[in-house]
Amino acid sequence: MNKLNQTPLSVLNLAPVAHDDTMRDAMNKSTDLAQHTESLGYQRFWLAEHHNMDGIASAATSVLMNHVAEHTSSIRIGAGGIMLPNHAPLTIAEQFGTLGTLHPDRIDLGIGRAPGTDQLTARALRQSGGGAEQFPEMLNELINYFEADAPQRVEAYPGRGVNVPVWLLGSSSFSARLAGRLGRPFAFAAHFAPAQMMEALKVYHENFQPSAHLDEPYAMAAINVLAADTNEEAEYLATSLYQKFVNLMRNQSLRTQPPVETMEGIWHDREKMAVQEMLKYSYIGDAARIKQQLENFIETTKVNEVMISTEAYDHEATKRSFEITAALTHDQ
Repeated sequence: MNKLNQTPLSVLNLAPVAHDDTMRDAMNKSTDLAQHTESLGYQRFWLAEHHNMDGIASAATSVLMNHVAEHTSSIRIGAGGIMLPNHAPLTIAEQFGTLGTLHPDRIDLGIGRAPGTDQLTARALRQSGGGAEQFPEMLNELINYFEADAPQRVEAYPGRGVNVPVWLLGSSSFSARLAGRLGRPFAFAAHFAPAQMMEALKVYHENFQPSAHLDEPYAMAAINVLAADTNEEAEYLATSLYQKFVNLMRNQSLRTQPPVETMEGIWHDREKMAVQEMLKYSYIGDAARIKQQLENFIETTKVNEVMISTEAYDHEATKRSFEITAALTHDQ
């Protein structure tokens, strides 16, 4: 039975841009956070691909990953994830083959099948090529580029034979089933799309087939955590996250806004309900509250690893949240 002090914790980061920051500021803060969470013992630091969003600075995910990897030494650096329909599989194999060559045994490649943006931007990225319906075929092509004993007419150099674990990411059972059948690790995006989490985890385990890469199922779930020294402070800081989700629904700027004393007058009742549903697995509070919530989550889901997204307007508050959460794993 997994417990909090036996469950690895990792970090999901979107290089969030505060409303008064530059893109460079956001990238520097992500790098600083990676260094900080590495010192705290977190397992992974993953960056996510999103496009045409002014509040996210990780669009060129592999480029930013390399920068972060250059400024850290032990924490695994990954993509959580690369949206494969936006790219030629060969291009991703070459990029991550390069990363895996420069930073041996430290690079993870999480793959998703959504565009990570609006359809107009997706078309601009893709120009022509595969859509989500061709995802299994594209994934198979990508994986083969990394295999040392799977020669093809076109090879990825660097890439072939480079150890880059491939994860499947998802917010439904589709990728869960595929990850199980391929014997690959699976990560569920419960930090913004919680509805199908339990079903997806069940499907993953039921369909898992051992592979050369994984003997047993390995599931991770991403959730939001905002820990502070008091419940009141945490709830105040969390209003920045609420504002971001409201602005997402309104198609407005996604730059992180300062916290507010109350959300009343900012969101409407329907928006409040929608945000609360999307943030179902968002744990906000002091150390005692967060510990209880994380223990319950791990007990309920039986996940092997928890990936944490923490986004406060103040960078030091974000770092403090990760400090408080990391300390919980040392409690008996």
